[in-house]
Amino acid sequence: MAKVIIAVGSNLGDRLEHLKNARDFCTGISSSGSEMKLSSVYESEPIGPADQPFLNAVLVTKTECSPTELLQLLKQHEKKAGRDFEATRWSNRPVDLDIIAWDAITLQTPELSIPHLSYAERLFVLLPMAEIIPEWTDPDSGKNIDALIKKAPNLRVYKTSLKW
Repeated sequence: MAKVIIAVGSNLGDRLEHLKNARDFCTGISSSGSEMKLSSVYESEPIGPADQPFLNAVLVTKTECSPTELLQLLKQHEKKAGRDFEATRWSNRPVDLDIIAWDAITLQTPELSIPHLSYAERLFVLLPMAEIIPEWTDPDSGKNIDALIKKAPNLRVYKTSLKW
């Protein structure tokens, strides 16, 4: 059973409902009896061509899937939720699910990089991670979450009172 960190984001449609649906989906694919940790919901400015703010959160769960199997399941959920995989990269989307980390492993394939290649540049991932797993350390660099936050590019991100 592997401990997995998944980032969840939405900036199209009912953003909070998309986060809740993603949470429920991840609950369904988590190992039986594993407790899921949920961060608060954050709002952030978009990156790239997206023109609407995102709601973001992070969850930590355990799974018996392989990294590739989990990636396929997450992409299926994104498609079911209406994500257009033909759209311009970083455009508006109903839901975005990224595997950020998997235990303390590193993995590089054409389809998947663990840890996620650009998570350390995304305060909307780092801040929720710091909230629920402040002890986490990047397996590649050895940097803790606080050090990563200090080095991350500035981005408007704030914690909301929304519950998912």
